[in-house]
Amino acid sequence: MILAAGVGSGHNMAASAVEAGLATLEPDAQVRRLDILETTNEVFNRLYDDAYFQLVSQAPWLVGWGYDNADPPFKLAASPLKWLEQLNTISFVRELREYDPDVVICTHFLPARLVSLMLARKQLRATLTVVTTDYDFQGLWLTSPFHHFFAARDESREYLTTLGIPADRVTASGIPVRTGLADPVDDASVRSEFGLRPGVPVVLISAGAAGGSYTLQLVRQAMRMRSEFQAVVVCGRNAELKSGVEALVAGRDRDFVVLGFTDRMADLMRVASLFVGKPGGLSSSECMAAGLPMVIVNPIPGQEVRNADYLLEEGAAVRCNYATTVGYKIDGLLSDPERLAAMAAAARRVGRPDAGRDVARTSLAAAPEPLWISRDAQRAMLQAAEDGVAAVDVEAEQRLRTLVDPETGASVALLTQAQLEVLGARDWSTSVNLALPFLNALRWQPENLDLASAGRWLLGDREERTLALR
Repeated sequence: MILAAGVGSGHNMAASAVEAGLATLEPDAQVRRLDILETTNEVFNRLYDDAYFQLVSQAPWLVGWGYDNADPPFKLAASPLKWLEQLNTISFVRELREYDPDVVICTHFLPARLVSLMLARKQLRATLTVVTTDYDFQGLWLTSPFHHFFAARDESREYLTTLGIPADRVTASGIPVRTGLADPVDDASVRSEFGLRPGVPVVLISAGAAGGSYTLQLVRQAMRMRSEFQAVVVCGRNAELKSGVEALVAGRDRDFVVLGFTDRMADLMRVASLFVGKPGGLSSSECMAAGLPMVIVNPIPGQEVRNADYLLEEGAAVRCNYATTVGYKIDGLLSDPERLAAMAAAARRVGRPDAGRDVARTSLAAAPEPLWISRDAQRAMLQAAEDGVAAVDVEAEQRLRTLVDPETGASVALLTQAQLEVLGARDWSTSVNLALPFLNALRWQPENLDLASAGRWLLGDREERTLALR
């Protein structure tokens, strides 16, 4: 089961890319992809989707504040929001239990949190893998228990491991993108099909799946450019925007091709010289996979601003901070072929065109036991993130310790040093013997388990399991 949430189009696009990867690796597997919001009531759906984009439009500063406030892992672990989510996703939980999957792959944090809770309550026997869809890690994505976590880039993986997540549970996979973006393209055929002139640079202007109204301003800027170019304007599913753009460029058919929603973005990206649009996680990763430099406009505060920072740092993009200088910026790039070529090379260097298949392969091979993070360990991780320190630099009692199955080498739990002392480890440096009832209790409901008191009586059972300690 591949689970997403239709907040924008990116999460479902990533889910589709993982589904395609699974089809190549396990063609006989029974695979189902589900948008969790399609199983909820209309009010909750609007709250999660429409209300978010209203905030993006009317109060972007509030979106940025919310993103930063929820950035540290487990900060909202006790938030009333989780009760609202559980109340409105009863139908989803029922549907998932009936399907009874062996593997669950989530490309949005909402289903990831719900599946994690179901695992804790023994309502599922599946493995849970979580796939982030922006270049920076964001705290809402981390939950407990889970089996494997996919970060979009190496620095995000490093961040997670410095906070204490065991390295064997995190992979820097990239963001799953549609297939074919890195494959050779028949340039002449694609240009002919879309009415594009040979040898003239193509500027791909994207309004996103919903069709952003700012696109009209981008087209006005392009109309003032001095360089020879031809623009393909993709308006998404916004028919009103498409009509507005067509009226604006009337009489300039030689320079502008206006499209609504298209399933040919992979072809258009591979013949284009520049992409102009917002740095959403999927848009950005698709451009990188295709080796397509970006001209970034209107990034949403929070995740898109951080995506932009990464692309600028890698030399694969430029950012327009003034709406009235977009044409000037594009002109400068088109008139400097060497710089444009260097940006394209940088994009190809950081692109991960096979991310969907890599996520699928690792998910199928995930450790059978989940990683449990005790409530005290979650608090210690949150404190470390807010203080900006690595887990190894935390004071002794709150230092995170990892319990490892010596037979498989897989990490199975994160506890604090203080919890280990309460549980009575025999040798702090090598191993800890824990009663099986304790491990079962940890599996049952880790968020509500008070290890400090429960450990005293749980260790009275003689049946023990020896785990390596690090």
